[in-house]
Order: sequence, then C-alpha cells, then structure tokens
Amino acid sequence: MRKELAWLRRGPPARTSKPKFRIDAANELIRDVPEARDTIKLREFAVSRLGKDVFDLHQLSYAIADRTLFDRLDWSIGPGDRIGIIGVNGAGKTTLLRLLAGELSPASGTVKRGRTLRLGQLSQDVLALGGDPADPESLSAEDQVLPAVQRLQRQVRLATGVETSTSNLLEEFGFRGDKLVTRIGELSGGERRRLQFLRLLLTEPNVLLLDEPTNDLDIDTLTVIEDYLDTWPGTLMVVSHDRWFLERTCDVVYALLGDGRCVLLPGGVDEYLKRRREIPGTAPEPTVPDSGSSSAAQLRQARKDLARIEGQLGKLESQIADLHTRLEASASDYATLVSLGAELAQAEARRTDLEGQWLELAETADLG
Repeated sequence: MRKELAWLRRGPPARTSKPKFRIDAANELIRDVPEARDTIKLREFAVSRLGKDVFDLHQLSYAIADRTLFDRLDWSIGPGDRIGIIGVNGAGKTTLLRLLAGELSPASGTVKRGRTLRLGQLSQDVLALGGDPADPESLSAEDQVLPAVQRLQRQVRLATGVETSTSNLLEEFGFRGDKLVTRIGELSGGERRRLQFLRLLLTEPNVLLLDEPTNDLDIDTLTVIEDYLDTWPGTLMVVSHDRWFLERTCDVVYALLGDGRCVLLPGGVDEYLKRRREIPGTAPEPTVPDSGSSSAAQLRQARKDLARIEGQLGKLESQIADLHTRLEASASDYATLVSLGAELAQAEARRTDLEGQWLELAETADLG
C-alpha cells in the first residue's frame, strides 16, 4: 500500500486532479518511502548485461495492404530503456513488437539486434495447450502446474542475479496448495495468463516485449508483476491500453499515430489524447446530427460521461476486491468457488469494457 501511495505522489501530473485532501494524506504516509526503483542503477546493470546496443531501427518501413504502419522509422532502443507503446487499434503496436522480435521482416530498412540479446515475448494469446508430449515446453490439458513448470527448470537466475526455485516463483504468482497439482486444463484464463508470464521468466530474458500483459489478470497478480518489473534491469517494452500499468512500469511513452510515425510523448498518455483530438476526423460525431449543437455542449456531456464511468469503475474495483476476499475464504467450498468465479469473471469483463469507454471519451474531453 505504501508503494502504491508513493506512485500516487510521484506519478504523472494528471494524477494531481485527485482530491487534495487525499494527496495530502498520502504524502504524509509516504514521506520517507524511497522511489520504487533506482533507474540509474538498473540502467548500469542493464549495460553490463546487454552492452550498449539492444535494437537499432534504420529507415524501417512496413505496410499492410494499402496502409503504411511505419514510414522510414529511425529508432535506437538501449539497455535499461522502459518504454510504453500506445495507439489506436490497427496502428501497428503488435506489428512493431513482432518486427523487433524478428517474426516479421520490414518492407525496407533494417532492424539490428544486440549480440547478447535474450528475448522474452508475451503475446496477447492465452497459454495454448497441446503439441508434442516429448517437448518439455509443450503443455497438455492433463499436465499439473508444478510438474509442468519444473520440467522446464527447477532453479532460475532472475534478471537481478538472484537465484530462486520454480516453487518459490509459483508461490509468488499465486500457485499455492492445491493449485500446484491442478490440471492446466482446469485453470481459468487469468491463471493461464499468470502461468504464461511465469514460464517466460524461466527463460531468463534480458529483454521483455509485453503485448497487453494485463489481459485477464486479477489485482493480486498485477501487483506481483508490477513489483517484479520494478527491479527488472533489462530493456522493457510494453504495449497496453491499461494507462495505470504503463505509468507504473514504464519511464517513457511512445505513440503510434497511424500516419507511419512513432513519436515520443513527454507528457505521457495525456499528450497522446491531446494529439488525437487534434487529428482531423478522430472526434466522435453526435449520434443525431443537430445544426444547433455546439462543441462546448459535447465537451460537457463527455465530462459527465467520464465522471459516471469513473464512479462505476470505483464501485467495480470494490466489488472485485470483495470477490477475491470471499474466494479466499471459500477455498474448501467447490460450489461457492464456481459461483464466485463466474461473478468475478463478469465483473472483470465489465471493468475492461468501461475502461475502453473511458479511453474513447477521454479523447474528446479536456482532462487538464
């Protein structure tokens, strides 16, 4: 809680719109709390592990059909960089990660990768089952969690240099007790996502490419991942619509504006929303055309809708937290667990939908 309060104080200026009395109370609580991560030391450690070069993009161009995603893009990504990538759907965010990983080849230009690069990539796809039983990386629905992970590796050296066991990692990621012997086919989507991220760490990468990593994750798992990334000394690139996760884990934000450019946003997500409003044709049109309607009226309505959605999100967060508490208290009651699990899935789906609505409305509302 103290760490999260520290981020409230030290986060982007947009958070200062919170009630002043809450900020004053938070500042009093965290007066002596250090920064969540020492960026300079992490960068020094990253240089020692990765060298001076990670990715170097030169005059890179890539198009799909008649749409240009990248137009002669030049970009150098160094050791210890923590980069968030945002943009509308179809702007090329996932394509960019695939180009960096070597899964796609540019139409022209080059992608140079560092010689010591050990890449870990988390896609949007939930952990897949099936494959060759003789392959230790393959998983079947009948595999149990602990044996399936230990089959890959029993001891792992984290990016910080600390050695730990896979059993400890499993516990940190919420796989305890009966969950260790649960068949993977019986895991929920969120649990599979959690296991997917853990298996990624077992490869001991020094570069992480994360594509929508918060999909299907509960609050507890998000906290574990955020805390882990706080001490991550490698290069991190995150594609996400989750504003708070980006602000929590990344030092800079870049945007794909849909015109072939990838631009740095010193003002973070707020600057992106401002740029989006300035692009002709991106502002939503009124549902019913009305020659007498004004932009001021639309702005007021957008602000009202934003306030309504923020209130709903606050109630949903409380509901989700309560459901997690009730799930823990009902660990031995299978019927109750099933019922609460279904209720939790609905609440989380509703939260995702509201967050999407919020982002769309924020493009037309003045958040300053």
